[in-house]
Amino acid sequence: MDEEVGSGQLIVRASGAAAARAAMMGTAPAPEHIQLLIRCQVPRAVAAAGAKLTFADCTLHLLPIGPPDGEAPGNRGVVMLTVSTAKLSIGFSELRPLMFQPVETDTALRSLFASAVAHVLAAGEVLDAHGLAHHLLGLAELVLRTALRVELDRVDALAARRREAVEYMRAHLGEQSLSADKVADALFISRRRLYQLFDDGQGISERIKGLRIDRAKALLSDPAKASRGIAEVAKDCGFATAAHFSRTFSKLVGQTPTEFRERALAR
Repeated sequence: MDEEVGSGQLIVRASGAAAARAAMMGTAPAPEHIQLLIRCQVPRAVAAAGAKLTFADCTLHLLPIGPPDGEAPGNRGVVMLTVSTAKLSIGFSELRPLMFQPVETDTALRSLFASAVAHVLAAGEVLDAHGLAHHLLGLAELVLRTALRVELDRVDALAARRREAVEYMRAHLGEQSLSADKVADALFISRRRLYQLFDDGQGISERIKGLRIDRAKALLSDPAKASRGIAEVAKDCGFATAAHFSRTFSKLVGQTPTEFRERALAR
């Protein structure tokens, strides 16, 4: 389990294999419990042996991380905080953007979380169990709300950048030189970052090709442009030759440009 939690990351998941599958597929009500896993600094003695505190609505479980070969035991561990979903003021549907994926967390949040956990582990035996459970639920709520806000901001920023990239592609489809490098330069980002904006597995070249075919279909089905030759349409869409355009169009659409135009105009 410690391998799946990267340094500086939070993982939120449903508790139990069946609940996890149902939550991921959206085929069942919210799970009874969710787990927050964070790798952080903990007291050295606890990091070596592990610890577990169980309450009515939550469980604090520290999973020790063994040191690399040849190194002395460290003071890092994976903290797993399991809380009752019903006790959270934030609904499970709102937490879906965080579920089952590593979420980067801010240093300040990790430090606060680690400090709170360290104090609980150090003084848990003398603290009131009911009050301590409320404290841990509040800690979970703080982590979830902060991570959710950051993640939603990140997703919004990514969506905005994706829109910028696609808008630039559409505005320059007629340029045969349009490429991933030109799009990245226009957005002042690296080529690698450009590819990271799109996580559907489709490359930038394929995306540009798809946008060109979409424009071609719009031009071919427009009665006002019925007199334009296939070569003109090909040029407007950024294809070097009419032959290349026809081959690409036929492969992706299943009809030649002429056949597509005839059927579109007939309708």
